[in-house]
Amino acid sequence: MTDDAGGHAPTAPLAARLRPEDLAGMAGQQHLLGPGRPLAGMIERGRVHSMILWGPPGTGKTTLAGILAAASGQRLVALSAVMAGVKDVRAAVEQARRDRESDIGTILFIDEVHRFNKAQQDAFLPFVEDGTLTFIGATTENPSFEVRSALLSRARVYRLRSLTEQDLQAVLERGQERLEAEGVPLDIAADAIPRLLGAADGDARRLLNLLELAADLAPLREGRRHIDAEVLAEVTAGDLRRFDKGGDAFYDQISALHKAVRGSSPDGALYWLLRMLDGGADPLYVARRVVRMASEDIGNADPRGLAVALDAWHVQERLGSPEGELALAQAVVYLACAPKSNAVYTAYDTLLETIRAGGSLEVPVHLRNAPTRLLKEMGHGAEYRYAHDWPDAYVPGESYVPPELASRRFYAPVDRGLEQRIAQKLAWMREQDAASAWQRWGNDGRDDED
Repeated sequence: MTDDAGGHAPTAPLAARLRPEDLAGMAGQQHLLGPGRPLAGMIERGRVHSMILWGPPGTGKTTLAGILAAASGQRLVALSAVMAGVKDVRAAVEQARRDRESDIGTILFIDEVHRFNKAQQDAFLPFVEDGTLTFIGATTENPSFEVRSALLSRARVYRLRSLTEQDLQAVLERGQERLEAEGVPLDIAADAIPRLLGAADGDARRLLNLLELAADLAPLREGRRHIDAEVLAEVTAGDLRRFDKGGDAFYDQISALHKAVRGSSPDGALYWLLRMLDGGADPLYVARRVVRMASEDIGNADPRGLAVALDAWHVQERLGSPEGELALAQAVVYLACAPKSNAVYTAYDTLLETIRAGGSLEVPVHLRNAPTRLLKEMGHGAEYRYAHDWPDAYVPGESYVPPELASRRFYAPVDRGLEQRIAQKLAWMREQDAASAWQRWGNDGRDDED
């Protein structure tokens, strides 16, 4: 099989045939490749250090590794962490050693490096340290969680961004030109272009794959392939947005949904909910997180929020799609619009911290259970005052925590929603406590006089 002018087999995907060999062909990443930016300077000087390229699919990580190797005059040894093992890494190290004897540098490029386990990462770490090879890793996942700290400390991390619509437009034009040059005359209807760019979802490789598939399916009219909205609908049917379950995109979008609810943005909450559902997120997982939002950020300012969230979860379990997703949408909009309070959440965290730091404090004697004669003789529960025997079912001055915590307040309701009334009730009870304390002090004083 012969290679084309770009070094790729004619049967290779369009994205591979069109892979840029220098910065002139790169789309996007101007924060790294623009004048005076870090990678641009590295390419100009022809000097490359170990690095990790972190970013979404189709943003140019593999392409950049090739450009950096060419600019520095080094051999590029490329491995995929999906297929390679320690044996392949050792072979790459041996190649680097031979190259070093010939004054040739070696760049070891590992695609999807987050899939390498500790042993595999350890296999080449010493050779990065002693300069036998330069390491470039590509990953879609946060290196802080997926790459060993020892390797991270020896490699700089560069964050790549999803391609903008303008970037994708340039890639589309280059793809169309390449197909034309290869004998595939092609027209793209004006109303089909936005749909094609949108379906690419910031991914140049995805865009070119869709373009090539659409060109194959497009009807021939007057000697030219014609891509219209109907062709694209067929090509993108069932296509999912970028959403890596369990990966960075997953947690980023969950975080965005939670923050939109907390920030009282129904539009933002709906957007992130639908982005996740459209991308293939498990609706039951989303439902569980929505219940968490109801307790953490709405709390007692509107206790109905928790019921609405639980009802949505129940609908999703009972009816599935699409009724369940609509119930989830109703829930996140309700929570976004509800009054907000994190008072219970804050009290929960503070008390848990206090309990863990303070050890096991004894239950006050008046609160203890007394199911046997012995325990009654020991005074368990003897001084307990039954709240229902008191006016308003409240015993002024009574304490229900260990003495060490009696002066502390953990739950502080906010001045919003139902918690306004809860705050008023707590204030009234503290007034009763204060009056009771004053009365006891006054009685003690009179007794002393007598």
